[in-house]
Amino acid sequence: MIRKDEVYKIGLFNKPHGIHGELLFTFTDDIFDRVEADFLICLMDGIFVPFYLEEYRFRSDSTALVKLERIDTAEQARRFTNVEVYFPVKHAQESAGEAELTWDYFVGFRIEETHMGYLGDITNVDTSTINTLFVVNHQGQELLIPAQETFICNIDHKHRVIKVSLPQGLVNLAQAETE
Repeated sequence: MIRKDEVYKIGLFNKPHGIHGELLFTFTDDIFDRVEADFLICLMDGIFVPFYLEEYRFRSDSTALVKLERIDTAEQARRFTNVEVYFPVKHAQESAGEAELTWDYFVGFRIEETHMGYLGDITNVDTSTINTLFVVNHQGQELLIPAQETFICNIDHKHRVIKVSLPQGLVNLAQAETE
C-alpha cells in the first residue's frame, strides 16, 4: 500500500484526448521525464494506485499527452478526469543529485524550528514573488516561512523534515498578520 508520505503531487489529469485512451496531463513537475520512471501514481477513491506509462509526449512546458497501460478507450480514460497525479518521493530523492527538484517536492515536509520545535507541515509553496515562501499549517493558521538558505539548517529527505533557524519574532509577526 502506498502512503501519502511516500509520494508528492506533480499534477492533474484533465480530460481524455482522442479515442485511444490518451489523457491531457497538466504538471507542475516534469520529474517523470527526468528520471527513470515507469509509472505515475493516481489518487483513486482515496487510495494511491500506480499506473504504468505506455508513452507520453509534451504539448507545452506544463502539459503532456499521456497514455497509460491498459487504458485503451476514451471511456476508460474518462475515469481519470480531474484525478491528482503523484510521483514517488524515493525516485525523486535518488535523482536529487542528477535532476533539479521543484518546489512542489517539499509539500508535506515537516518544518521544525531550532528553538520552537515543530511548527507544522508545508501545505503549499508560494513562488508568486521574488521571495519563495513555505506555506505552513501552524495550529490551524497559515504561516509563511521564507524558503531561504540562510534560514534552512538541514533537510532530511528520508524523514521529510526541514530544520530552520528563524529570526526571533518572525513566527509571532506572521501570526499577528493572519489574525
